[in-house]
Amino acid sequence: MEATPKEQPKVQPKAPPEFFVSIGPHMRTEESTAKIMWTVNAALLPATLMSVYFFGLPAILVIIVSILAAVMAEAGMQKLLKKDVTVSDGSAFLTGLLIAMNVPANIPLYIPAVASVVAIAITKHLFGGLGYNVFNPALIGRAFILVSFAKPMTTYTQPVANIMAMDAKTMATPLSLLKEDGIAKLLEVYPNIYQDLLMGNRAGSLGETATIALLLGAVFLMIKRYITWHIPITFIATVGLLTWVFGGKSGLMTGDPLFHMMSGGLILGAFFMATDYVTGPSIRIAQVLFGVSCGALTVLIRLKGGYPEGVMFAILLMNCFAPLLDRGMRSRVFGKAAAKGVKK
Repeated sequence: MEATPKEQPKVQPKAPPEFFVSIGPHMRTEESTAKIMWTVNAALLPATLMSVYFFGLPAILVIIVSILAAVMAEAGMQKLLKKDVTVSDGSAFLTGLLIAMNVPANIPLYIPAVASVVAIAITKHLFGGLGYNVFNPALIGRAFILVSFAKPMTTYTQPVANIMAMDAKTMATPLSLLKEDGIAKLLEVYPNIYQDLLMGNRAGSLGETATIALLLGAVFLMIKRYITWHIPITFIATVGLLTWVFGGKSGLMTGDPLFHMMSGGLILGAFFMATDYVTGPSIRIAQVLFGVSCGALTVLIRLKGGYPEGVMFAILLMNCFAPLLDRGMRSRVFGKAAAKGVKK
């Protein structure tokens, strides 16, 4: 009887390697989302400390409430949507901090809390979470409370340079004084206007007063290469140029560009909000156009609009056009040829 050969064990075919497909841009880097977010938080530390120095205990309370509301909203929405809770990545913390930097010191505490919830729950998570939001969450949160609570959002207090102070006199911001009362009244209230704008001794939102503190944080981010000059510098330069040409009362080229570049939320918005990776363009030439457009819209609102400040509206409007700018400005692919017989 002929022996039957032993059956060879079947070899299971190797599973094909997994490929992760995602949209551009694609970068190889050792940086993580958490590291970038916490670094940006650290870059805002000088401005945060200056706001506490000038506005005291109310500033501390606003900062704490804004951050806590943002972090709690993040954790709550992620649990509700059955996602991993990622509050440790610092993104919700940063959104809460930016909201605090964009409100007056003596505002009722429930208002920045509402802004944080709107920013995280609606603007961020209902659009898909981190990386999918169309608009800057902190700016949408601020826009919501600006139209919902207009009076407390436009009531600013005089800096007191006393950390334990709770009460302060109301005081108009430099941009409001210039728009409503003219240069003479501005210089009467702020005789050392450029020094006050640089050091932060002026009325305004918590994070927009001390220009020098914001610039320190911005330089740190640029050295770390987390942001580039393309958006913020073109944004600020456009505001300076257009306010010099059209911002004066005595005709063309009689405006004060330095005043406008240091006033309001321009420095904070240009370096810390317009440069957001998700809601801004990624192609360099598109970033330049984005910055120029933000600057032009800011000047248009400041000089001709009903609000004395236009940075928030300018950035949010240009967030809509960021994908279109990237699509229209992308480089031509070398070697690519149009398919024959296919209509474009």
